[in-house]
Amino acid sequence: MEQLTIRYRIHPDGRVDELVEGLNGMACEQLTERIEARLGVVQQRRLTAEAFLCEQQAQQSQVQSLS
Repeated sequence: MEQLTIRYRIHPDGRVDELVEGLNGMACEQLTERIEARLGVVQQRRLTAEAFLCEQQAQQSQVQSLS
């Protein structure tokens, strides 16, 4: 089982960067939603390649089942 890690970087101006590692798909949003609600307004969200893995795997399964 892969290790799940949440990393935070706090900038001098108060901005906070959050990075979730070891979790595929959009489950990272569910995992961090309570933390983000306490931190404040999410100004920007950039998805990593891991966020798209579950969707890609599901699409590949559908294509293979149609063949």
